Amino acid sequence: MDRLFHDGNLLRAPAAEDRIALDPAFGTRFMLFVDTEEEFDWDAPFSRTGHGVTAIDGMARGQAYFAAAGVKPVYVTDYPVVDSDAAADMMGRWLADGTADIGAHLHPWVNPPHVEDVTAANSYVGFLPEAVERAKLEVLCQRIADRFGQRPMAYRAGRYGVGPNSAWLLEEAGFRLDSSVRSRFDYSAQHGPDFQGLPQHPYWTGPNRALVELPLSTAFVGLLRGGGERLYRAAQGMGPMAGALARARMFSRVPLTPEGIPAREAVQAIDALIEEGVRVLNFSFHSPTLTPGHTPYVRDEGDRTAFYRWWDVVLDHLARRNISAATLDQLLSAVPMRGRACQAA
Repeated sequence: MDRLFHDGNLLRAPAAEDRIALDPAFGTRFMLFVDTEEEFDWDAPFSRTGHGVTAIDGMARGQAYFAAAGVKPVYVTDYPVVDSDAAADMMGRWLADGTADIGAHLHPWVNPPHVEDVTAANSYVGFLPEAVERAKLEVLCQRIADRFGQRPMAYRAGRYGVGPNSAWLLEEAGFRLDSSVRSRFDYSAQHGPDFQGLPQHPYWTGPNRALVELPLSTAFVGLLRGGGERLYRAAQGMGPMAGALARARMFSRVPLTPEGIPAREAVQAIDALIEEGVRVLNFSFHSPTLTPGHTPYVRDEGDRTAFYRWWDVVLDHLARRNISAATLDQLLSAVPMRGRACQAA
């Protein structure tokens, strides 16, 4: 097997044989990952200071809502949150009563060791030197283990910032699942990764193929959705054309998130992904959105009401499509066993 193309690097398309055929009994399900992080000014430069962890009341309300709806979120959690006694105590109770899972989420600018300059380029941990990425990942994993009694098995890089070494470092750290790949998005103009052309379905990654990649879900919707990524890239290069197509409801890219996406479009995206044969719909949002005033998506109480109304609509549509929530354990149990891949690589 050619190591250049099939070494499990998260920035490369997987080999065809790395696609995961989930247990048919799993059906088509959905999951929710919450990027659980400190609050900071999204319009300001990155900083090691000037952030808070005050959105606890909002998180508690959100957890109660999802638990009542039969959804078990995976709170991928960064260092400032897990380092907060109040946040860790609250989340530890959810973990203990089986209503939530705790994963890892790495914002390098606030995650020890603090050895790199704080810049936009260095906000993507996967593009830091290998030794720095490893050290930050280990500090975060150990802090989570100290707080919750177990190391995390699910990961999402802050800013989706995986790089060329990330998959094997995650394998080395004992992770079983990564959900950093944001298929159909390209962050290279912001110093970040390019995920264009990567799958929507889960696949094996890492040099030993011991790590499951579960990409975030994004659909193309509208009459021209069959044009896919090729049409999207072409429209983006034609100035106002992309906006005109979206306004005319002819063609647009829709990620499964309540942040900036109308419920009507999310419903269309769900249907489009089902039509594509995607069997795990991966929803996400940022935890500070649960409390007004911390993100552009929920600025006041009216926005928070709209946030929960969005979920009412989306969960009702999922129920009509007979798509139920899956837990992290249920997903991993539906993944067939696979031995070491690419022995010759």
